[in-house]
Amino acid sequence: MKIEQIYTGCLAQGAYYIISDGEAVIIDPLREVQPYLDRLNKDQATLKYIFETHFHADFVSGHVDLSKKTGAPIVYGPTAAPEFEAIIAEDNQVFEIGKIKIKVLHTPGHTLESSSFLLIDENGKEKALFSGDTLFLGDVGRPDLAQKAAHMTQEELAGLLYDSLYQKIMPLDDDIVVYPAHGAGSACGKNMQKETVDSLENQKKTNYALNQENKENFIKAVTDGLLPPPAYFGMNVAMNKKGYESFDEVLSKSLQALSPEEFERNAELSGALILDVRSNNEFVKGFVPQSVNIGLDGDFAPWVGALITDVKQPLLLVTHENEEEEAITRLSRVGFDNVLGFLKGGFEAWKAGGKEIDTVHRISEKQFEDHYHNETIKIIDVRKESEYNAEHIAEAYNKPLSYINEWIAQIDPKEHFYLHCAGGYRSMMAASILQARGYRNFTEIEGGFNAIAKISVSKSNFVCQSKILNK
Repeated sequence: MKIEQIYTGCLAQGAYYIISDGEAVIIDPLREVQPYLDRLNKDQATLKYIFETHFHADFVSGHVDLSKKTGAPIVYGPTAAPEFEAIIAEDNQVFEIGKIKIKVLHTPGHTLESSSFLLIDENGKEKALFSGDTLFLGDVGRPDLAQKAAHMTQEELAGLLYDSLYQKIMPLDDDIVVYPAHGAGSACGKNMQKETVDSLENQKKTNYALNQENKENFIKAVTDGLLPPPAYFGMNVAMNKKGYESFDEVLSKSLQALSPEEFERNAELSGALILDVRSNNEFVKGFVPQSVNIGLDGDFAPWVGALITDVKQPLLLVTHENEEEEAITRLSRVGFDNVLGFLKGGFEAWKAGGKEIDTVHRISEKQFEDHYHNETIKIIDVRKESEYNAEHIAEAYNKPLSYINEWIAQIDPKEHFYLHCAGGYRSMMAASILQARGYRNFTEIEGGFNAIAKISVSKSNFVCQSKILNK
C-alpha cells in the first residue's frame, strides 16, 4: 500500500493517491487530471474509485474529467445529489481497493453531504482518515458555506459538525493519521496549522474545536470571527455539482496567441478584463492600460476568485512567454474558463509595438519615511485585519484587499493617499484595480510594511503595536 499526498500550495489543497495491489483511488483530485493518469500509468495501476469528500467551494475538482478518462466511478457520501452519474454511498459502507478497504463516514456540518474516508490496511487496522473539510489540522471546516443549500443556519450546521466530530471521529484510535483536504491559507477554515499531516492524537490535544466543553461552546467557537466567503465559492460548488467543460477543451480554446493589434482589438470589442500575471516589481514599471495585476508568484488562483466576482468574466492574459499555460491551468482550478487568449510576446511585444503603456507611482520605504515625518498624510493598509491588529503604522486606515470592491467607492479621488501591504504583492493588486477604475491620486510603497517596519525598528519608531489606533 502507498499513500501519496499531492499538495498544491497556492490553493492550500491536498489531493490523495492511494494504491494497493494494482488498484488505486484518488480523493479530491484537482481540475487537471493528466498528472494522475501519469501516476497510474507509471504504477501500471487501475483506478477503481474517485472519492469526493463533498461539493468543494474553493476549487473545481477533476472528478468528472477523471471519471470520463478512466471509467472509474465517482463516490460521494450520503445525501449528495450530483447531476451526473455517481455512487452515493451509505454511512459506514466499505469499498475494497486491492488489499485495503475504505470506509465511508458521513460527517455533515461543513456541508450536508460532507464525508470522511477511513482507510483500513491489509491487516484490518484502521490506519488513516481522509477528513476532507470536516477536520483540518488546528481547525474544522467552516459551517457557514452551505446555509442556503441546506436551508439551515450556520449555528445549526455547526451543531451537526459537533456531532460528526465528537461521535464519529473523536472515538477513533489516537494513532490514526489525519490527511485533511486543506492547510494554512485556505479560506475554508480560520485557524489551520501549517503542517499538512498529523496524528489524530495530537489533534485531540491541540485542536481548539476538539477541546470544547459542550456543543454550545463548540458552536460559539467555530462560528466566531468567520469572514465572508469569496464570491466565487458558490459558482465553484455549482460546477462541482453539475459538471463542467473538459479541461482539455478549456486549455485548447484559451491558448490563443494574439498580436498586440489583435489583443488591443479584442479587449475593445469583448469587454474582457486584462489580467497581467507578472510580478508586482515588473508590473509597476509598465503595463497595458486598464490591466489588473495578480501575480503568478503568489496565491494567484484564490486572489483571482476573491477579486473577480464572476467566473464567466472574459479574460485576456499578459504573461511571460511560456507561462500562459500555467496561468490558464491555475485559472481553471477556480472555474475561470473564459480566457480569450494571451498577448504573444508578452508586455515586451506590446511596448515594442509602440502601444500606450501605464505605470504605478511607487516610492521606496525611505522616501515614505520622509513624507511621514514632514507632511500630514493618509495611509491605507490593505493587509488582513489580523495583520493590521498585530502591528501597523500609526494612524493608518485598514482596508483589506479582499473587500476592495466594497470600499473603493469610499475613496475620495481628490485626496492623495499612500498604499501598502506586507511586501508589495497585494498593494500592487489594489493599485492596479484603483487605476483601472479611474483612481490615480495615490502612491504605492515598495516593500510594504515589512520594509517600513525595519526602518521603524532602527530609528523612526512610527510603527504602532497597539490596537488603540485602529481606524
